Amino acid sequence: MAENPVQNVTFPSNGGTAHGYLAVPESGSGPGVVVIQEWWGLTTHIKDVTDRLAAAGFVALAPDLYGGSTTHDSDEAGKLMGELPVGKAAQDLGGATDFLLQHAAVTSSKVGAVGFCMGGGFVLVLAAQQGDKIGAAVPFYGVLKEEYPDLSGLSAPVLGHFGEQDSFTTPDAARELADRIKRESGVEPDFRFYPAGHAFYNDENLMGTYDKEQGDKAWAATLDFLRTHLS
Repeated sequence: MAENPVQNVTFPSNGGTAHGYLAVPESGSGPGVVVIQEWWGLTTHIKDVTDRLAAAGFVALAPDLYGGSTTHDSDEAGKLMGELPVGKAAQDLGGATDFLLQHAAVTSSKVGAVGFCMGGGFVLVLAAQQGDKIGAAVPFYGVLKEEYPDLSGLSAPVLGHFGEQDSFTTPDAARELADRIKRESGVEPDFRFYPAGHAFYNDENLMGTYDKEQGDKAWAATLDFLRTHLS
């Protein structure tokens, strides 16, 4: 287990202090986006994703949900994910949402949320918890260690990216999740499926499933979606 070298900001969260990585576009301002880590932690890949959003004109913040720990070992990642209380993580993410909405560089009245693997699951938890503070929700191959909590508070449009060969979140499971979102919140999500496996956007390729072509397609759609729904 490694300590995280990429934290560069602290923010209030539920009466305490949370840490994360903040990236601001060269213009100095833009819509806000919360970036939610995979089960590996706040890795250099998540930092790079946050930087990519800043390069595209967004003020992006990736909260560190593991308190500084990262790993490249899947067994350890599973342990860290299993030990993370969903409620505590949601509180940290709520703190990140408020931090962005109050930040002088953020021009949007709502923030977006983009997450990967475990973070993809938390995108939906955050959107349901924060309601109309979230203006766009983008889960990439979302996984949650337990049943999703009540999603009725979700009001943001949802764009989801899933792999057709994903054994963690199968296409059938993703479709069931889409049905549940629509049933509980009234939001009809746009879930898209790609000829790829789990974590196909992760160019650190820890699972050997990175697919540049499909990842680039999903990323381009994500940027278009965020630009459309955040102002």
